[in-house]
Amino acid sequence: MILTQKTIRKYIIWALFTAPALYILYRFKADIISYGEVIHKTGELSVYFLFVSLAVTPLRNVFSNAKWVRWLVYHRRAIGVASFGYAALHTAVYVERKWGYDLILNEAMKPSLMTGWIALAIFLALALTSNNPSVAALKRRWQLLHRLVYAATALTIAHWALASFESRPAYIFMAALLAIQSLRFIKRKA
Repeated sequence: MILTQKTIRKYIIWALFTAPALYILYRFKADIISYGEVIHKTGELSVYFLFVSLAVTPLRNVFSNAKWVRWLVYHRRAIGVASFGYAALHTAVYVERKWGYDLILNEAMKPSLMTGWIALAIFLALALTSNNPSVAALKRRWQLLHRLVYAATALTIAHWALASFESRPAYIFMAALLAIQSLRFIKRKA
C-alpha cells in the first residue's frame, strides 16, 4: 500500500487527537492521577472536540476564506469522531471502576447519569455513520440523523452540570457554544 501525503496527514491528525488519551491513560495506570481526574479530563476533552466540531459551520460563515477554517472544515468529521472517542473512553473508565450491572443500572437512572448515557447513545449512532458509505446510503436522512448532535450536546451539558462538583464550567461552555452558534445567522459574502 502506497501512502499518499493526504493519508499521512490524516494519520498525523489522528495521532495528535489520540495523544492526550494515551497520556491520560499512562498517568492513570502509573497512579499519577486519580480516577476522578481521568473522568474529568476525558469528559472535558470530549466537550472541547464537540465544541470545535460544532463551531466549524459558524466560523466558515464568518471567515470563509481563512486557511485555518478550511482546515477545520476538512477535518470536521475526524474532530467529531474524536469527541465521541473521548466520551467512550470517559464511559469505559467509569464502567471499569463501577463494574457491576446493578450499580451501573442504578446510577444510570439518576438524571445526572441518564443524560450522559442518552447523549452517548446518540453520539454512537453519529460516529457509526460518520463515513462516506453511510452518507451515500442514508442520503437526506444522514443530515437529519446528524442534526441530533444538538440534542446530544444539550444532554451532554446537562450531564456535565448535574454530575460535576462544579457546574459553572458547564454553563460557561453552554454560553460560549450559544455565542458561536449565533454566528450562523451572519450572511456569507458571495
